[in-house]
Amino acid sequence: MSSFLLTAMPFTGHVAPMTAIAGELVRRGHDVRFYTGSRFRARVEAVGARLVPWRQAPDFDETDLAATFPRLIGKKGVRQLLVNMVDCFIRTAPAQVADLVTEWHRDPWDALAADETSVGAVLFSETMHHPWSTVAVLPLNLLGPAGPPSGMGLRPGNTAVTRVRDAVLRGLVPALSRPLVRALDEAEHAVGLEARGWSLDRLVFSPTLILASGAPALDYDRADRPEHVHFVGELATRTRATPAVPLPSWWADLDGRRVVLVTQGTLNTDPEDLVRPALQALDGRDMIVVATTGVPGRDGLSFPVPANTRVIGIAPFADLLPRLDLAITNGGWGGTLATLAQGIPLVIAGGDLDKPEVAARVAFTGAGVNLRTGTPSAGAVGAAVDRVLGEGGFRDSATRVGSELRALGGAAHAADLLERTARASVSPS
Repeated sequence: MSSFLLTAMPFTGHVAPMTAIAGELVRRGHDVRFYTGSRFRARVEAVGARLVPWRQAPDFDETDLAATFPRLIGKKGVRQLLVNMVDCFIRTAPAQVADLVTEWHRDPWDALAADETSVGAVLFSETMHHPWSTVAVLPLNLLGPAGPPSGMGLRPGNTAVTRVRDAVLRGLVPALSRPLVRALDEAEHAVGLEARGWSLDRLVFSPTLILASGAPALDYDRADRPEHVHFVGELATRTRATPAVPLPSWWADLDGRRVVLVTQGTLNTDPEDLVRPALQALDGRDMIVVATTGVPGRDGLSFPVPANTRVIGIAPFADLLPRLDLAITNGGWGGTLATLAQGIPLVIAGGDLDKPEVAARVAFTGAGVNLRTGTPSAGAVGAAVDRVLGEGGFRDSATRVGSELRALGGAAHAADLLERTARASVSPS
């Protein structure tokens, strides 16, 4: 038996895939601790791991980030992304290090695995000279020698003009990332490390092992990734210990009907952005539309909904996904992978954070339509739905990508690789 510490920033989309790995390691008999926010205690303990909560680090609520990080008030788009990265991900890192040092001195572990936004885990590892593995719970964001910088929602160029565009954009990365570099330098200095002027993508990815959720097809089939990058497909929790989401009273309405999901995930959940125009676009169609609010228990919207719509806070996705014909989504990575793993095509309105990148990657595979905005019109949503449901190629592509995701092994493959790392860490040199 080995001991593992897994860390993830306290966001549902980060914690969920990491708990899938934690649960698999527990199933194999390992001792597993999980460092994240206290609001995820039930999820962590459901898979048999032990929660190590944020203590010195601010234990924030992902549904009300501005309460802890007031600079986010009124921010959207690029400005939101920048402030979120600096205040939430980077400036909390020294306090994360303090928490991890305390836990290490209480009971050290054999191997550490962190999501790629857990800056504190990386700084801890460098401070203690202890190796770590990265679990990429977002689209893989490694700057390579070709293609545009990840996160811009651009496909790698395939003509002379677009290849020059990509090279120019890669050259702009240092200038564009200066605010993040300054914040990282301050964080390194705060924990006693020498500031190196590194960008975030250079700092947070392990030099020895990167487990990337997703599949090569969703990374533009690039061949320039380092050998220590391993794609592991969808990281989904498969355990009876996880409480089942109860089925709503209207569940039988789905029987024998075409079913479409409309969701904005759990962050930036203003229904005016996507939910409302999507419901308007689908009003009167011969289908059942399941719309989520993203807030547990909030099973209604502030405006009247069409007769063919059913509203729920958090859908019972394990039961719902196999019944879907189409998902209209803001492009959260975890939900996108779960949907594609079932061979379901998508319409994606990716507005901010990593969402435009997700939308571009799905469109590249042919498994969905990229609306190129987070606030589409009802007409744009309706036209995209007509394309996806009317052209069989979208379903075929989604089926192909789903097969690739399932073949990569998920949490079991990730656990295999982490076990190998743990064995190496305790083997005599």
